[in-house]
Amino acid sequence: MTSPINSGLSRVALVTGGSRGIGRAIALQLAADGMAVVVNYAGDADSAAETVATITSAGGRATAVQADISDAPSVRRLFADSLTAFGRLDVVVNSAGVMPMARITSDQVDAFDKVIATNLRGAFLVLAEAAQHVAAGGRIIALSTSVIALSLPAYGPYIASKAGVEGLVRVLANELRGREITVNAVAPGPVGTELFFHGKTEAQVAHIAKLAPLERLGTPEEIARAVSFLAGPDGGWVNAQVLRVNGGYA
Repeated sequence: MTSPINSGLSRVALVTGGSRGIGRAIALQLAADGMAVVVNYAGDADSAAETVATITSAGGRATAVQADISDAPSVRRLFADSLTAFGRLDVVVNSAGVMPMARITSDQVDAFDKVIATNLRGAFLVLAEAAQHVAAGGRIIALSTSVIALSLPAYGPYIASKAGVEGLVRVLANELRGREITVNAVAPGPVGTELFFHGKTEAQVAHIAKLAPLERLGTPEEIARAVSFLAGPDGGWVNAQVLRVNGGYA
């Protein structure tokens, strides 16, 4: 699933959760920006292969690498395989995540642990490896969520995990002082993805879509363009920030 390496292409991006949804849109956008892209996936090899094929058929370079971001050895292998494939890393985007709905009750501890393992522990592991391997002048970007501001029922574990991600982003930016590497987060509002639609009725989707002043859901491509800005030359003076891309949702 790897296209031939072209030494003329200088920048390389790794996108976790890059096979579907927002992560896929980010992978395609960064490839369109001229980067070679490592498409990480957890279990859907077919979707990852399709994302890679879309990039390579357009003349880009991409490879798919399986890894569970909640597992430290797996994350280390992901970064090692990425470096083996393309020789360097300039941009790391942590987009992988889960969003089960669970109220704050004692019988929902397993759901809480699952969300924290992927969304927060996973972010910690990916950001830690990115800090070690991203080249000078590089970019580290994590995905958060704008639902943090609304504190909606049943979003407690998810909000807790993403609030933690935003804290990690700000701390890591300070820890990388002097290395010319920016660390930021993008916090989407409601976006029309499989993850968002899962478990929601048409009425619930319509209600949520009306909450933002723009009265619609966002698209994965709109989130990808925000990531592209932070990953590109125009985003070089943006650091330790959370960019809320949400149509005024919160």
